[in-house]
Amino acid sequence: MSIAFAAADRAVAADKPIRVMVVDDSVVARSLVARWVDGEPDMTVAASLRTGREAVDRIEGCDADVVVLDIEMPELDGISALPLLLKKKRDLMVIMASAITRRGAEVSLRALSLGAADYIPKPATTREATTSIDFRRELIEKIRNLGRRRRLLLRQPMPVAAPAEARRPRHTLVPLPSRDSLPSKHEAPPLTLRPFSPIMPRALLIGSSTGGPQALTALIEKLPAAIDRAPVLITQHMPPTFTTVLAEHLSRVGGRGAHEAEHGEPVLAGGVYVAPGGRHMRVVRDRDGIKIALGDDPPINFCKPSVDPLFSSAAAVWGASALALVLTGMGTDGTHGAADIVAAGGSVIAQDEATSVVWGMPRSVAQAGLCSAVLPLNEIAPRILRLFAGGRA
Repeated sequence: MSIAFAAADRAVAADKPIRVMVVDDSVVARSLVARWVDGEPDMTVAASLRTGREAVDRIEGCDADVVVLDIEMPELDGISALPLLLKKKRDLMVIMASAITRRGAEVSLRALSLGAADYIPKPATTREATTSIDFRRELIEKIRNLGRRRRLLLRQPMPVAAPAEARRPRHTLVPLPSRDSLPSKHEAPPLTLRPFSPIMPRALLIGSSTGGPQALTALIEKLPAAIDRAPVLITQHMPPTFTTVLAEHLSRVGGRGAHEAEHGEPVLAGGVYVAPGGRHMRVVRDRDGIKIALGDDPPINFCKPSVDPLFSSAAAVWGASALALVLTGMGTDGTHGAADIVAAGGSVIAQDEATSVVWGMPRSVAQAGLCSAVLPLNEIAPRILRLFAGGRA
């Protein structure tokens, strides 16, 4: 599948520019984003609008691939406009733009549950937005990845259903790649799978980014039996406050004590630990047991928190009893950490392309030959439950 995907990806990149609708009641913010979009060779502004009502009225006529939708607007706000936009154009990719506040985080997560593809926290002031290289880079990459994803989905014919086992590659033992030999994003080696560790897992490590909150919600609510047996540690690419709200949400849906991790707290079975926004989360072992270690070191893979520190530290602590899961997300974060887990004898599962909002992080670990399974989202929880119950994979 990897070579075919790479060919399709190049075809999409060479196709007509991704059409972007920008919706924000601030003329300065609207103009800023529109200028950034028009400055990219593979993008163009399809419409620049002031209210959600204008967006709903114009969506069918402007052929937009991606909508950047502000939440706070007059006449019709973003959260009210979202379902109306998706009703008119079901395959539309919507990025919600919200303030970095608790209310902004809560509304953004609600928007994801209503069908938004992603969100982006806006800097507090227009001046900050204008000068923030990270904000511009993140927004443009989200637009590019989601726009390409929509184009690929539109081009793909409806697949003929096949038995689950027939869709999966055979387990093939491949040499463990070194960090230096991990494939670049331009390479597409054949997908091969490694056998699962013969040792029953004692910890579940999860990394996710774009589309992660939706995937985590679907997953955690099905995993209480596994959570009771072992700790679950999650790194989701999110800013502060957003991770607080995410942890509270996962606690409600999973019926277990999901919370933002605190430095120095013990890591115990029954706990779900979410890396706080703006801090890297690792695990360390001392004479009192396994504990959380939060770090303020620089971003890794442009991310803070990053998945790599969690995975690499888990490899050192749990070794062959570490089970890592890489869910939907942009980029390659988690690949080097997954290599450390496999080198220590542990196992890695990746979400498949069809159920990922963006197949970046899981594709990277899969094509590096690090996975023991690449599964649709609805098949991941049953596999994890079997593994934690001591069953064969």
